[in-house]
Amino acid sequence: MRTIRTFMALVALILASRVNAAENVVIADPAKAADDADFKVQGEYAGEITRNGAKEKSGFHVIAQGGGKFHGVLYTGGLPGDGYDRSKTKEEADGATADGVTTIKHANWEAKIKDGTATINGADGKEIGQLKRIVRESPTMGAKPPEGAIVLFDGSNTDEWQKGARMTEDKLLMEGENSVKKFGSFTLHVEFRLPYMPFARGQGRGNSGVYCQSRYETQVLDSFGLKGENNECGGIYTISVPIVNMCYPPLQWQTYDIDYTAGTYDGVKKTKNARITVKHNGVLIQNDVDLPHATTSAPLPEGPEPGPLHLQNHGTPVRYRNIWILEKK
Repeated sequence: MRTIRTFMALVALILASRVNAAENVVIADPAKAADDADFKVQGEYAGEITRNGAKEKSGFHVIAQGGGKFHGVLYTGGLPGDGYDRSKTKEEADGATADGVTTIKHANWEAKIKDGTATINGADGKEIGQLKRIVRESPTMGAKPPEGAIVLFDGSNTDEWQKGARMTEDKLLMEGENSVKKFGSFTLHVEFRLPYMPFARGQGRGNSGVYCQSRYETQVLDSFGLKGENNECGGIYTISVPIVNMCYPPLQWQTYDIDYTAGTYDGVKKTKNARITVKHNGVLIQNDVDLPHATTSAPLPEGPEPGPLHLQNHGTPVRYRNIWILEKK
């Protein structure tokens, strides 16, 4: 009997370890996610649906939750940054994949997703529209540095980053790096890619941050389909929520274009707060925001001296490329 119990316990342990391994999905390379069935369904869908006799532009976010489960967000007016804003309606529901079809059911509608098309049926079961899966690209993707800009990273080396800076085999900058040069006021362009972590939630799902002067964080997080809080992608951590959540799905390249004005000091006494404007994937999400204090976990406290650009390491593989900075005179 003891032998049987020991054997069964061993089997249970093996099965549990396999489940835990499956739930620890962390993919930083899009090529390695190509065969993931959930990854193929996740994404942005756009088109028109008919409600109350009238067609309306609509957007749909389908977020992988792991193990064939999904969360859906239906936006009135279009996708965020393309018709939807916080004043308009969005409806959320959960669903799952069965027999090759992903079904997400809301009290007012049902979405059936297959082969890149989300067919939307009304509460009566009749089709009211089809939304097609699309892949958006930031209009500032690949932006060239203007005259006088300092190229911090172009994939050729890590010379502009402090000792120990890491670059992947495919020439992308890894998280957790600090620039050698220190800066005051500047404009910054940076491109980043979030990992695919379908089982993770909240701050554990593709987390990093872009810290101006190593003091003020613009959050980097897989916030695809979320509300858009100050601790989510595009948020100024603890200070300001983004005007709209422009986070693309994980493993798509995204852009931040940041205009930063350093605080002013009389000696060590601050006389004027720093300010920041941020465009996320080409859309204005932070408009001349006052920064009354440094981020809690900032490497540097507030002060009159310049500081490095800091790309936070929060334990997940966020990748960076095409980083340049233009100092203000």
